[in-house]
Amino acid sequence: MYMTIGWLVALIVFIIIEFVTMGLTTIWFAGGALVASVAAAFQAPIWLQVTLFLVVSLLLLFFTRPIARKHFNLERAKTNIDGLIGRQAVVKVRIDNLRSTGEVTVGGMDWSARAVSDDSVFEESEIVVIKAIKGVKLIVERGTGGGD
Repeated sequence: MYMTIGWLVALIVFIIIEFVTMGLTTIWFAGGALVASVAAAFQAPIWLQVTLFLVVSLLLLFFTRPIARKHFNLERAKTNIDGLIGRQAVVKVRIDNLRSTGEVTVGGMDWSARAVSDDSVFEESEIVVIKAIKGVKLIVERGTGGGD
């Protein structure tokens, strides 16, 4: 009886933490606590309760978290540096990895830039697409159309 109450208290605590943080962090453990409380109500040994808690929590975490994050974070927009990936930029200073030169303008700001491939060279005024960010340098490849 005490274990059932203990698991239900844990369930409530996990739900409260999830409600306060809204970070999809503890809801998975609430599911594990629920299953463990049912096992405790049926007088399952403590080792089985703990095992069920861990297994169910981990299964929920690994299999449902990616789906939940995809559907529950729809309004979350990329900000700051993440928002640059995929955008177009205009080459301001010739990009040549072998000579360690390159600068682009994107969103009215100038950034150091390097090409995805060492054998790619981009001339001034060319349009490039930002593929990645390494440190403070944008990694770019050939783009099409107008700049940002």
